[in-house]
Amino acid sequence: MFRLEEFEARLEELDRQLMDPSLAGQRDRYKTISREHASVSKMVELAREVTKLETERADLKEMLADPDMRADAEEEKARIDARIPELEHELRLMMLPQDRYEGRPILLEIRAGTGGDEAGLFAADLFRMYTRYADKMGWKVDLISASELFVGTTAGYKEVIASVTGDTAYRFLKYEAGVHRVQRVPLTETQGRIHTSAATVAILPEPEEVEIKIGEKDLRIDVFRAGGPGGQSVNTTDSAVRIVHIPSGLVVICQDEKSQTKNKAKAMKVLSARLLEKERSERDAAEAADRKAQVGSGDRSERIRTYNYPQNRVTDHRVTGSDGSTFTLYKLDKIVEGDLDELLGGVLGYFQAEALRQAEGR
Repeated sequence: MFRLEEFEARLEELDRQLMDPSLAGQRDRYKTISREHASVSKMVELAREVTKLETERADLKEMLADPDMRADAEEEKARIDARIPELEHELRLMMLPQDRYEGRPILLEIRAGTGGDEAGLFAADLFRMYTRYADKMGWKVDLISASELFVGTTAGYKEVIASVTGDTAYRFLKYEAGVHRVQRVPLTETQGRIHTSAATVAILPEPEEVEIKIGEKDLRIDVFRAGGPGGQSVNTTDSAVRIVHIPSGLVVICQDEKSQTKNKAKAMKVLSARLLEKERSERDAAEAADRKAQVGSGDRSERIRTYNYPQNRVTDHRVTGSDGSTFTLYKLDKIVEGDLDELLGGVLGYFQAEALRQAEGR
């Protein structure tokens, strides 16, 4: 079923490509081949394990016929019968068309939505949650820009953007894009009433050099004096940068750095990622017009999750069981501290299963 010989042949071909001297200097191509090499290597490993277990199962026939050895043989056969489907499922997932953005650094953007100051505080809670999870996963998080707000002495965000770098960052966070809703008693609520607020999360893969070309004539770049908290010179020099991409109308502002050059570089990174996301959204919309269901569209207008503090509950509204129930965990206190393994694993598993069903026509 899994064509071990074809996997091995492809791995040998990738080995040859990686050894080709002409690949030197082709950074993007080298990264693409390296990512496929890692994936195919894992597929070869899994396929070899399946083949090995199938051979071991066939060898158990004689032991099963021997009354003295039957009990041990049946126990071993049960172990093999359970393990083979697990490996085959993992292989089927790896054989799905790989997301072109797999392994990329991403931009994590969180914006306060409806709910006033409480939405800004929730945006800060989400950013802290993802930052703690990134630290646990060994990913690197670099703050690009932040627009703060304060409720008393408690800090929140109108908007916060950070770069997240890690081989698995995109894989685990790509389905986080959308509207996150919170239900809790705000700090400013004096009568103990529960309010509902929201924040929007966007996950933008960073483009490679060949994907997005931005001409200088397409940009209007303004510099101005930064405002808000910062270093000693942040409010006394024209270090803040506003970039307007004229064809699309996209606007990016960065003012967190003291250096105008650094702010411009960060703004260009954000602009490139947003342009790539715009292209992807347009492409996905065109593809979605030809089919009824689209797995993992990442539509930011979609309410994807509710965080209910009084009930210590998190519900993901996209992940449903065969009985129509939604995926719910009663561990919000741990989740907001960055314990996201069960939550993100459940979401990823659901969308992978949906992708398999579509690929296999079920």
